[in-house]
Amino acid sequence: MTRPVTVVTGGSRGIGAAACLRLAADGHDVAVGYVRDEKAAEEVAAGVRAAGGRAVTVRVDTSVEADVERLFAVAEERLGPVTGLVNNAAVTGPLGRLADSDTADLRRVLDVNLLGTLLCARRAAQLMTAHGGGAVVNVSSGAATLGSPGEYVHYAASKAGVDALTVGLAKELGPQGIRVNAVAPGVTDTDMHAAMGDPDRARRMGAAVPLGRAGRAEEVAAGIAWLMSPDASYTTGTVLRVAGGR
Repeated sequence: MTRPVTVVTGGSRGIGAAACLRLAADGHDVAVGYVRDEKAAEEVAAGVRAAGGRAVTVRVDTSVEADVERLFAVAEERLGPVTGLVNNAAVTGPLGRLADSDTADLRRVLDVNLLGTLLCARRAAQLMTAHGGGAVVNVSSGAATLGSPGEYVHYAASKAGVDALTVGLAKELGPQGIRVNAVAPGVTDTDMHAAMGDPDRARRMGAAVPLGRAGRAEEVAAGIAWLMSPDASYTTGTVLRVAGGR
């Protein structure tokens, strides 16, 4: 049987990297999209190969249409017809109140988190419709329903858009045999917290979660892998919360 070919954006670190490795273990070949850290992306690709999969790395800014087109073109050329997409690439910008935020930061968050997700989903839809089916998993956030006041309401708003995209696109593509779902992680212990200026945030906020800790990237990846798998063959339009009860 032909192995599934899955594109993972933001695949060089955190949840994206964990998803690449988990999918490889589940039998996928993986196109690892990354925006800056080529070394980290190549290390993830090496992990995919060690798990028995084929891998290719592609530098991509998902907010740039030409980059997205190239990402999928390289994936199809090197690995074969794309059957899956994990729409994971995202940015938060600095923590703080919306009233104090910089317009450039707001624009970048929306460009990557919403426009980039739309561009990747659109290209996946075009290819998967031609191939006769597939699966998309968007990475949303618990922030989409909590709002994240005082931290990043702009990020929360972008992820609420991802939830709406998931529901609408699932209905649109269902007749073509394409499933569209999302995972909504809660606070997860990745380096994104340090990037937003608060490296201790995951530990501090995890203490207030009903399960008493922050999540791990591998736990979110497990949800992604299930939604991509045949076990979820009748699941579409679903936002799976992986947030420790919060």
